[in-house]
Amino acid sequence: MAKSKLKKKKRNSGQTLRQVAALPFRDAAEGGIEFLVLSSRETRRFIVPKGWPIKGRKDWKAAQIEARQEAGVVGEIGRKRIGEYRYWKRLDTHFTLIKVSVYPLKVTRQLDDWPERHERDQRWLSPQDAALLIDESDLADLMLDFARTDAVGKPGKSAKGEDAAPREAEPQG
Repeated sequence: MAKSKLKKKKRNSGQTLRQVAALPFRDAAEGGIEFLVLSSRETRRFIVPKGWPIKGRKDWKAAQIEARQEAGVVGEIGRKRIGEYRYWKRLDTHFTLIKVSVYPLKVTRQLDDWPERHERDQRWLSPQDAALLIDESDLADLMLDFARTDAVGKPGKSAKGEDAAPREAEPQG
């Protein structure tokens, strides 16, 4: 079945669709970390880079590709998700529920040019300021939780070096 037909079938059947996201962060000059948030193309709300899974690629790799295309950032991505959140995506005729798996991306370089450079605004912000701009409260909580851990230098690991337990958030309604 063609990919677009499958998505249409899932939308019409009420099934939750999946996306992947990168959570770009860097060390802040005054200590701690900063997150990169960017505007969505249509509603101009602040989000993190996200998109549909890519056939033949691991989810973490698809999230890394989205970060490069949408935000022009590259770096070390965690191969284990740090959590997930749900949101309602506005379609032409209705809303559909999307579950997004989030992977930490420690940014090492920001490109001068990337595919969606002129389509989005972006800002590096403290975790608290970034969380205030994000409409999805579960994503904001995930960001604040990540900023509080010692996992910053090791994406996908806990402070003790163990695999971090993913956090699953309830949908906003």
